[in-house]
Amino acid sequence: MDKIIGKNIKALRETLGYTQQAVADYLGINRVELSYYEGGTRTIPSEKLTKLAALYSVDEYDLYEENEMLLKTNLAFAFRAENLTNEDLTSIASFKKIATNYLKMQKALANE
Repeated sequence: MDKIIGKNIKALRETLGYTQQAVADYLGINRVELSYYEGGTRTIPSEKLTKLAALYSVDEYDLYEENEMLLKTNLAFAFRAENLTNEDLTSIASFKKIATNYLKMQKALANE
């Protein structure tokens, strides 16, 4: 499972144009540790995985997904920018979490 998660978080990071250093700073870890997670050689802690899901605007369960089409669909709607600071990434992740929760609430209300 670590290999699948690693592949997904690396693909998302690269597609969004984030550097390993920027994402590592956002997570509060060093770049080498992030490279271990992306390589699937270490298990990423759940709180770090939750932060990445928020930053990448995907459901946390999508990070466990082997379906490349689902990952590509998520990436198609992802926000891209360059030279972001740790504060920028934190703000983006917070906004994306609010937007995602709003959409989930709307979907739940529509199903009632």
